[in-house]
Amino acid sequence: MCLKPGATDVADVARHLLDELTARGVAFVLDPQAAAILGGEGVERGALAEKADMLIVIGGDGTLLAVAREAGARPIPILGVNQGTLGFLAEVAPEELDAVLDQVLAGSLDVVLRTRLRVRAMRGDEELMQVLALNDAVINRSDLSRMIDVETWTNGEPVTVYRGDGLIVATPTGSTAYTLSAGGPILMPGSRALVLTPICPHGLSQRPVVVPDTSRIEMHVFPREGTAQLTLDGQVAMTLESGDRVLVEASEHPAHFVVSPFRSRFDVLRSKLGWGRA
Repeated sequence: MCLKPGATDVADVARHLLDELTARGVAFVLDPQAAAILGGEGVERGALAEKADMLIVIGGDGTLLAVAREAGARPIPILGVNQGTLGFLAEVAPEELDAVLDQVLAGSLDVVLRTRLRVRAMRGDEELMQVLALNDAVINRSDLSRMIDVETWTNGEPVTVYRGDGLIVATPTGSTAYTLSAGGPILMPGSRALVLTPICPHGLSQRPVVVPDTSRIEMHVFPREGTAQLTLDGQVAMTLESGDRVLVEASEHPAHFVVSPFRSRFDVLRSKLGWGRA
């Protein structure tokens, strides 16, 4: 079981889950965040993913993103229990948990594969960072910098130079995150595509572009002044200097998410985005 760090508001749901697992004869292991709230010894999420048959995450979408990244490459199913308003990733409500557990143990729940990005930051021949990201890789200007230029290629073919506040490369999962706010399209989780969305482009003709998920995207970053920032899933960040390169491609290790049996993807979109409301 994985919990959001310091999230004491999920304690009741977590304790209920442990009671239900115990009653069903299911062994469980806690991550350090869950152990800090519930007691006992916690296991780091990477090691937990190697030991467990399923990760149950209680929290919001941010917690799901962190767990998916920290779980590494192992194809372990992840079940998100949302604590709060309905999430895009944490689809199961606490009151639905008992019924979902019954279906999990019966082997009747579906799992959807969600594309993850393999992101590498390079400075010359030196690899500065390599991370798996579920939502997006974002290049944007730092607080004090002016416009930045992002020279972009796919599969070695030049696309354009994006001039503005930055560029987002998003998966279908990430299409409902930052890129949606920047004017990008919504992609269904099973779509075999990535989307490039410029942030506040200087040229109004530069619009979001959808490319196949087989594309190898290379971006060279040139701030007009100061530095730029690379952010992954809104949680991992590093500073980029002029001339640094960011390489992005779909990872061969997608995330495995358990699908809610109580609502479809369009149910989630209607609820979260307020579609159809007066």
